[in-house]
This record gives sequence, C-alpha cells and structure tokens, in this order.
Amino acid sequence: MLGFLQQLGAQLGAWFYVIAGGLACAEAAIMAGLVLPGETALVVAGFAAHQGWISLWPMVAVAIGSAALGDSVGYEVGRRLGPRLRSSALGRRVGGDRWSRADAFLRRYGGRAVLLGRFTAGLRALMPGLAGMARMSYLRTFLPWNLAGAVVWGAGCVLLGYAFSASLSKLDRVITYVPLALIAVAAVAIVLHVRKKRA
Repeated sequence: MLGFLQQLGAQLGAWFYVIAGGLACAEAAIMAGLVLPGETALVVAGFAAHQGWISLWPMVAVAIGSAALGDSVGYEVGRRLGPRLRSSALGRRVGGDRWSRADAFLRRYGGRAVLLGRFTAGLRALMPGLAGMARMSYLRTFLPWNLAGAVVWGAGCVLLGYAFSASLSKLDRVITYVPLALIAVAAVAIVLHVRKKRA
C-alpha cells in the first residue's frame, strides 16, 4: 500500500492540491458527499505532505478554502432549488413532516447545526442545502459557522493524514529493529538455557 501511494504521489505531485480540494468542495456543493470521499482525499493529501510530495500549509489552506466554498455553493443550491425540490415527486416522498422537522432542527440549533453537520458524512453533504432551503441567514449565521467548521474539519483532516504518515515512519524504524531485538533476546535465552542444562 505504501509503495502504491509513493508511486501515486510521484506522478500526481501538485495535482494533489486540485484533486483533494475539488473532492472536499464537491462533497457539499453538489450534495455528493455520500459518494465522493472528500474527507479521505484530505487525509491522503496530509500523508502526501509528510512524504514531501506537496507542502503542508498550502494544502491546509486549500482544504479550508475548498470546504468553505463547497458549503457556500451547497447553501445557494438549497436556497434556489429547495422549494422546487420539496414540491417534486422526490420531495413529496420525503414528506412534509420530515421537511418541517428539518426546518425546526435548523431553527432550534442554528449555526451549530452547520458546524456539527461538518463532522458526519451524510450531514456534511446535506446540511448546507438544508440551511439554504430553510432560508437561514447567510451572512449572520451560516457563513461564520461554515468558516469555523471548514477550519476545524479541513485543517484537521490534512493534519491527521500528516500525523499518520509521521507515525508510520516511526513505526517503520521500530519494525526494522524489533526483529533484531527479538533475535538477540532469543539468542540470550538459548545460551542461558544451555548453560543451565550443563550446570
């Protein structure tokens, strides 16, 4: 797996910024988070930054910007298409009661719902659109909580991948020496056992 990622990193290079940022943006922008792995892409990008294929802090900035932009686009899509979606055949199947409960949830928790939604895959894809449908105030409520979530989630995913790669490097060094240490311990145990038998 590590060899595959190294080959991928060598070939992609700076495209990591575009691919990871694009997936993070598309997750909420087109409500595709259920099929597009934006979170996974950012973790892999953090791994790539530790390997030296891309730079860490530019990737963190791309992650934050992409996440905030994606949610803002998702909000606008929900605001513009929400009424039509609710009255469509799909919207009627969802049911007026469920739509009302979603609106009530957003009214009750406001921007906190946007922030909390960022950390659950399904909600991450749907919450911005639901906020737009519910006509949550964009500048006063949605945008500040969206930015806070983008900073914590976007930077967190990249740094998690970076830390994972760093721990793998340490583990690799440990794994190199652990067999040698085990062989040495086994050799000492055998020598002691043989001496004890002779005595």
